Amino acid sequence: MKIWSVSNQKGGVGKTTTVVTLGGLLSSWGFRTLLVDLDPHGSLTSYFKMNPDEIELGVYNLFLDASEKKKNIDPAVYIAKTDFDGIGVLPASTAIATLDRQVAAIGGMGLVVATALNKVSDEYDYVIIDSPPMLGVLMINALAACDHLIIPVLAEFLALKGLDRMVHTIKMVFHSRKTPPKFTIVPTMFDKRTKAARDSLAALHQQYPDNAWSSVVPVDTKVRDASQAGIPLPLYDKSARAAEAYAELLELLLLDKSPDKNLAPHK
Repeated sequence: MKIWSVSNQKGGVGKTTTVVTLGGLLSSWGFRTLLVDLDPHGSLTSYFKMNPDEIELGVYNLFLDASEKKKNIDPAVYIAKTDFDGIGVLPASTAIATLDRQVAAIGGMGLVVATALNKVSDEYDYVIIDSPPMLGVLMINALAACDHLIIPVLAEFLALKGLDRMVHTIKMVFHSRKTPPKFTIVPTMFDKRTKAARDSLAALHQQYPDNAWSSVVPVDTKVRDASQAGIPLPLYDKSARAAEAYAELLELLLLDKSPDKNLAPHK
């Protein structure tokens, strides 16, 4: 089982869209796929028509079980089925927003998700984690669990500054880890018609030539339409421009040809 985390400390960059679209592609290509929602906003959970305010079993229970030192925990009971073959969701309730305050002082809480996923490793081929946009116990869990980190980023000046913070966070979290996870920067919602977007994309490749994906996910209204319908984009319209772009990205990820260079941007 491979685990990918989709993360950025800046919101609104297409994290949930990336998780759901890659998950939809994986399932349509025959892979058993689990999507994990670690974002207190619950956007991934809401995408699949589940209300984060009403979730009784999900991510929060994993942390509650770990804080209470429960044994023989079966995380499978917290995974929800979806209407789509091959896709399961470990949903987020709004209660996970309180986890930093509740469990910060308890040792070992940075590996709760990794430990839980290890127990269902025979049930899934791929896991994709939607992580929160802030550093805390949830993001640390997302980073600690993953084999590969996917960082969506908008091609705009402020988003690139946010990317610098994200890369700094990765370096800080994995300072003591001998083999940090590979990471791939994915430009999203790219509008080639604007000079600002083109200039920002050029700057991204100049600063991170070894880690920035060579292509982009374009602006596509079908993304919004699929979200409103609660259907992963590739299952809603596989010919949509964004769906085809994500398929290209997924092929790269499956071949494991994403860059594995040092984390420092080139100056």
